[in-house]
Amino acid sequence: MTDKKAQLSVGNKVIELPVYSGSIGPDVIDIRSLAQEGLFTFDPGFMSTASCESKITYIDGANGVLLHRGYPIEQLVENSDFIEVCYLLLHGELPSPEENEKFHDTVKSHTMVQDQIRHFFKGFRRDAHPMAIMCGVVGALSAFYHDNLDFSDERQREIAAFRLIAKIPTLAAMCYKYTLGQPFINPRNDLSYAENFLHMMFATPCEEYKVSPVLARAMDQIFILHADHGQNASTATVRLAGSSQANPFACIASGIAALWGPSHGGANEAVLCMLQEIGDESRIDEYLAKARDKNDPFRLMGFGHRVYKNFDPRAKILRQTCHEVLQELGLQDDPMFRVAQRLEQIALEDQYFIERKLYPNVDFYSGIILKAIGIPLPMLTVIFAVSRTIGWVAHWHEMISESFRIGRPRQLYTGLTMRNHPDTD
Repeated sequence: MTDKKAQLSVGNKVIELPVYSGSIGPDVIDIRSLAQEGLFTFDPGFMSTASCESKITYIDGANGVLLHRGYPIEQLVENSDFIEVCYLLLHGELPSPEENEKFHDTVKSHTMVQDQIRHFFKGFRRDAHPMAIMCGVVGALSAFYHDNLDFSDERQREIAAFRLIAKIPTLAAMCYKYTLGQPFINPRNDLSYAENFLHMMFATPCEEYKVSPVLARAMDQIFILHADHGQNASTATVRLAGSSQANPFACIASGIAALWGPSHGGANEAVLCMLQEIGDESRIDEYLAKARDKNDPFRLMGFGHRVYKNFDPRAKILRQTCHEVLQELGLQDDPMFRVAQRLEQIALEDQYFIERKLYPNVDFYSGIILKAIGIPLPMLTVIFAVSRTIGWVAHWHEMISESFRIGRPRQLYTGLTMRNHPDTD
């Protein structure tokens, strides 16, 4: 924080507002005192408003920087697994070898869900969207884990965090199995987090399923790269719900609901829909022409990013992994993946893309990887939810552990002013 002040002139009145500096990033004007002057700011979408103070994630979109607790995302993917990153996001520091082993073991001890939860699935249609099921069953965990809810106690917050990190993948795999009509596969504590998830997704009682190390590493990278991304719509939703001191499982369910929207968590699904629409390499030029036509509604999905204006650092990491996965599965010549690889080449060489900085983003590569692994389109946002759960939990934990106030955004009222009911004398 600094001694700098900002001055706001409103009519004949000049209001002084304090200006704060974070450890990195732009300065912030504290406008809380405006309410005392009978004034509020108007900022739809909160695009210029910091709703909280946080020490978890920093993003510099102009320079393609993503830091978790100060560590560059590139270094975390290269040197850590997802559970180690979970520890970092929750605790602020990387674990020692002993802390890392204990954290892994504790997560594994919470992977099973109450047997009664299995009965909840029978209430859903077999063709229900997996995100609809996830919203329901994650919220339903509130009915099973209503102990340890004194959130002023750090240990009780930690127990809630362990349960969420451990059980969300189990529920996600159950959603998939239910839509297939296959039996649920219990978690295995001898496998890593990513291996266990793939095993619960694709194993059956009929035969042994061996998890490919290449696919497990790709899954682990996807989990890390989507773990947190600052104050996005779903994270802000979790914080807002948590500010009322709601049950943490209900808070995470609210985050899943916000993530479900196609403008947020459905981006990699949109990439695959686009690739399916193009269909074949011979039609790429046709669709590029449509993309360049401002009057055509077609848009290339998976290129450019709302936050990253030059390049998405997560995409650089997944690009190599994407090619490794296709090689591992022998899918280099699959028509859809050939379209994807040709589009990638064009985006990196064509001046139209280069001038507009339309580089492939993380959703482009993650969508291709997940499709290649065998995860169907409706499950892609569920995978995103599994990844992002630790970010939601970390922000909930941070907010609850500090002094906070219940969220209460203001509004610019433009409706009718006071009037009399027609039956009033």
